[in-house]
Amino acid sequence: MSVGLPHYLVVSALLFSLGLLGVVARRNVLIIYMSLELMLNAANLALVAFSRYHEQLNGQVMVFFVITVAAAEVAVGLALIVALYRRRHSVQVGDFATLRH
Repeated sequence: MSVGLPHYLVVSALLFSLGLLGVVARRNVLIIYMSLELMLNAANLALVAFSRYHEQLNGQVMVFFVITVAAAEVAVGLALIVALYRRRHSVQVGDFATLRH
Protein backbone atom coordinates (compact mmCIF):
# COMPACT_ATOMS: atom_id res chain seq x y z
CA MET A 1 0.00 0.00 0.00
CA SER A 2 1.43 3.34 -1.00
CA VAL A 3 0.80 6.60 0.80
CA GLY A 4 -0.86 9.04 -1.56
CA LEU A 5 -2.36 12.50 -1.57
CA PRO A 6 -5.64 11.51 0.17
CA HIS A 7 -3.71 10.10 3.13
CA TYR A 8 -1.77 13.33 3.60
CA LEU A 9 -4.94 15.39 3.29
CA VAL A 10 -6.75 13.28 5.88
CA VAL A 11 -3.87 13.72 8.33
CA SER A 12 -3.80 17.44 7.57
CA ALA A 13 -7.56 17.74 8.15
CA LEU A 14 -7.31 15.83 11.43
CA LEU A 15 -4.45 18.03 12.65
CA PHE A 16 -6.32 21.18 11.64
CA SER A 17 -9.48 19.97 13.39
CA LEU A 18 -7.54 19.16 16.54
CA GLY A 19 -5.98 22.61 16.48
CA LEU A 20 -9.35 24.27 15.93
CA LEU A 21 -10.79 22.34 18.86
CA GLY A 22 -7.92 23.56 21.03
CA VAL A 23 -8.51 27.18 20.02
CA VAL A 24 -12.26 27.04 20.61
CA ALA A 25 -12.35 24.95 23.78
CA ARG A 26 -9.41 26.22 25.82
CA ARG A 27 -8.91 29.39 27.88
CA ASN A 28 -5.15 29.08 28.46
CA VAL A 29 -3.18 31.32 26.10
CA LEU A 30 -0.31 28.84 25.75
CA ILE A 31 -2.65 26.03 24.70
CA ILE A 32 -4.42 28.33 22.25
CA TYR A 33 -1.06 29.43 20.87
CA MET A 34 0.10 25.83 20.40
CA SER A 35 -3.22 24.99 18.75
CA LEU A 36 -2.79 27.86 16.29
CA GLU A 37 0.67 26.58 15.42
CA LEU A 38 -0.79 23.10 14.91
CA MET A 39 -3.36 24.53 12.50
CA LEU A 40 -0.61 26.37 10.63
CA ASN A 41 1.44 23.20 10.33
CA ALA A 42 -1.61 21.29 9.08
CA ALA A 43 -1.98 23.86 6.31
CA ASN A 44 1.74 23.50 5.54
CA LEU A 45 1.34 19.73 5.26
CA ALA A 46 -1.51 20.16 2.79
CA LEU A 47 0.53 22.65 0.74
CA VAL A 48 3.50 20.29 0.56
CA ALA A 49 1.25 17.33 -0.32
CA PHE A 50 -0.40 19.22 -3.18
CA SER A 51 2.97 20.49 -4.34
CA ARG A 52 4.39 16.98 -4.42
CA TYR A 53 1.29 15.61 -6.13
CA HIS A 54 1.47 18.18 -8.93
CA GLU A 55 5.28 17.88 -9.11
CA GLN A 56 5.81 21.62 -8.73
CA LEU A 57 7.70 23.59 -6.10
CA ASN A 58 5.10 26.34 -5.67
CA GLY A 59 3.57 24.86 -2.52
CA GLN A 60 6.95 24.15 -0.96
CA VAL A 61 8.10 27.71 -1.58
CA MET A 62 4.88 28.97 0.00
CA VAL A 63 5.55 26.77 3.05
CA PHE A 64 8.98 28.40 3.37
CA PHE A 65 7.34 31.82 3.60
CA VAL A 66 4.65 30.58 5.99
CA ILE A 67 7.33 29.20 8.31
CA THR A 68 9.16 32.53 8.15
CA VAL A 69 6.00 34.42 9.12
CA ALA A 70 5.31 31.86 11.86
CA ALA A 71 8.76 32.53 13.36
CA ALA A 72 7.93 36.23 13.61
CA GLU A 73 4.55 35.32 15.10
CA VAL A 74 6.26 33.20 17.74
CA ALA A 75 8.47 36.11 18.78
CA VAL A 76 5.56 38.53 19.13
CA GLY A 77 3.19 36.00 20.68
CA LEU A 78 5.63 34.79 23.30
CA ALA A 79 6.49 38.40 24.19
CA LEU A 80 2.79 39.05 24.82
CA ILE A 81 2.45 35.89 26.87
CA VAL A 82 5.50 36.79 28.99
CA ALA A 83 4.15 40.33 29.52
CA LEU A 84 0.79 38.89 30.58
CA TYR A 85 2.39 36.46 32.99
CA ARG A 86 4.63 39.12 34.54
CA ARG A 87 1.68 41.41 35.12
CA ARG A 88 -1.03 38.98 36.26
CA HIS A 89 0.87 35.75 37.11
CA SER A 90 -1.62 33.96 34.89
CA VAL A 91 -1.95 33.08 31.22
CA GLN A 92 -5.73 33.00 30.90
CA VAL A 93 -7.43 34.67 27.92
CA GLY A 94 -9.52 36.96 30.09
CA ASP A 95 -6.39 38.56 31.55
CA PHE A 96 -5.36 40.13 28.23
CA ALA A 97 -7.72 43.06 28.85
CA THR A 98 -5.49 44.13 31.75
CA LEU A 99 -2.53 44.79 29.42
CA ARG A 100 -4.17 47.98 28.07
CA HIS A 101 -3.55 49.93 31.26
